[in-house]
Amino acid sequence: MSAEILTVGNIVASGNATTRDEAIAEAGRVLVNAGAVTEAYVTAMRDREETVSTYMGNYLAIPHGTNEAKDEIKSSALSFIRYATPIDWGGDEVRFVVGIAGVENEHLEILSKIAIVFSEEESVQQLIDAADAEALYGVLEEVNDQ
Repeated sequence: MSAEILTVGNIVASGNATTRDEAIAEAGRVLVNAGAVTEAYVTAMRDREETVSTYMGNYLAIPHGTNEAKDEIKSSALSFIRYATPIDWGGDEVRFVVGIAGVENEHLEILSKIAIVFSEEESVQQLIDAADAEALYGVLEEVNDQ
């Protein structure tokens, strides 16, 4: 896998979105600003959500682009947005939105690492309680392990 896929700069401790589509746009904007994807990839993230929900459980959604948008990915990266007020994600409550972009098949390994973090109730609670982006990164940094 490439270098660091999650940096402190790609973490937003207090997201502003109040709807699912706003949250996808917010997560996508972080990826665009990081130089990882084009604007077209963010559109593909919304398109995928219309087809299949990216809600994963434990307050987590992982929006990512469609297969047709693979060419819009410049480098593998994650964005991580936390919301104080849960967002309605098709009837499920989401407090964490992880935007994901993976070159070739790297997204599968990235998804696996995120799933491990969120499978542990203690880790989810640490993410809820974290004071700022640096503290969130401290809980999440293992996603960068190769």
